[in-house]
Amino acid sequence: MNKIKVIDMVQIAVVAALYVIVTVVLGPLGSGAIQFRLSELFNFLAFYNKKYIWAVTIGCVISNYISSTLVDVFVGSLSTLLFVTLGVYLFKRYMQQDILGGLTNKAFLYFAIFFSLTMVTVAAELSIMFDLPFFLTWLTTGLGELVSLLIGSVIVVQVSKRIDLTK
Repeated sequence: MNKIKVIDMVQIAVVAALYVIVTVVLGPLGSGAIQFRLSELFNFLAFYNKKYIWAVTIGCVISNYISSTLVDVFVGSLSTLLFVTLGVYLFKRYMQQDILGGLTNKAFLYFAIFFSLTMVTVAAELSIMFDLPFFLTWLTTGLGELVSLLIGSVIVVQVSKRIDLTK
């Protein structure tokens, strides 16, 4: 059985804290019907080491608790846990296939598209809770997610060239 090491717990805590800090700094841009949550870039760390699935989930829980509703703490955070895990499983095999001159890779592009489509859960939640039009809300949250993930993919790929993110 794999035991979690202290260094793993520290790295998970640091990434979760960074997720929260980036979300809080961007304030209302990271929640609501029109979202630009740049902290979602940390989702890509899970492609390097699956322990970061827990980091982004914990970061999402805390961020949603600070900036959103209690329902979003559960719906948004469980969606993050489920869809980051599924996305890594589906797309990790494309990690070595660079695109855009090495700025990013196919795994991250496919994940960005996939994860943007999963904003259906957030759109449904916002539609039910705040009586917002479902399809328009899905479009705006999905596009915001796509843009933040595409920007994030470039950042993470460039960081990974200098720092070993697999540890």
